[in-house]
Amino acid sequence: MKKDLLKLLDLSRDEITLILDTADKLKAEQKAGIVHDFPKGKTLAMIFEKSSTRTRVSFEVGIFQLGGHGIFLSSADSQLGRGEPIRDTARVLARYCDCIMIRTFEQEKVEELAKYASIPVINALTDFAHPCQVLADLQTIREHKGKLAGLKIAYIGDGNNMANSIIAGGLICGMDVTVAYPKGYEPDDEVLNFAKTVTDCTFRLTDDPKVAATGADVIFTDVWASMGQEGEAEKRKIAFAGYCIDDALMALTNEGCMVQHCLPAHRGEEITDAVIEAHADEIFDEAENRLHAQKAVMYLLMKQNMGL
Repeated sequence: MKKDLLKLLDLSRDEITLILDTADKLKAEQKAGIVHDFPKGKTLAMIFEKSSTRTRVSFEVGIFQLGGHGIFLSSADSQLGRGEPIRDTARVLARYCDCIMIRTFEQEKVEELAKYASIPVINALTDFAHPCQVLADLQTIREHKGKLAGLKIAYIGDGNNMANSIIAGGLICGMDVTVAYPKGYEPDDEVLNFAKTVTDCTFRLTDDPKVAATGADVIFTDVWASMGQEGEAEKRKIAFAGYCIDDALMALTNEGCMVQHCLPAHRGEEITDAVIEAHADEIFDEAENRLHAQKAVMYLLMKQNMGL
């Protein structure tokens, strides 16, 4: 594996499988009360320029369960918030800590942090990618369906960081992927160009949610206005009218179709309350697996960086 986890486009199918297998192992150990085989006393620097519930708790609990410690750094707490160059922060934190995770806006900031840090850097979310979330999604799908390759997944909504990472992760793992979005809200060109190179599964774009949902084994959605887009919320509600996952849309999917939502959900907008409650076990398994998938990433990258 590479030194860092910056986006799923950087990973091969074998590398994703290794992460998922490790996540399953760590999850089983944690449930059984088995102490993880990992060097104690490691420190994770957690940089948050976007607030979070699941990301902070899952990373902080995860490093604790691995026998280490997490240090929370908000923009207000760090010199980054006062204009220190990212390259200087990277070099300093690398002298103190064993790994850095960052949740921010620009993908370029994560890439620069990784370039100048000698320790692993994990992208915990940018406007371009959400790799840790989709690794948790893939783990959840594999738990429920027993496989990934050959399944049909549909993403309905904004072509945002979740859409970008679902496309990348799904296609790398051999899943057929269809994305439905209104004109002007398409996924990133880098991801769409990657999709054109994939030959062992299918990729489709549509503006019709019914086309995407028909025959789906897993259906994804996300909020229509992500963090930082609050000023566009009303405009987006109009643009995304008809893109709500409801019982009528679910009726077009394959029997046993899973629903995945990265949360928090705006019930009644991108997904109905009834659909969330009908698929709550899958959605909250997905939320739990953030912990296990991220522990796997930390476990593998830090052990690799230590030469273990």
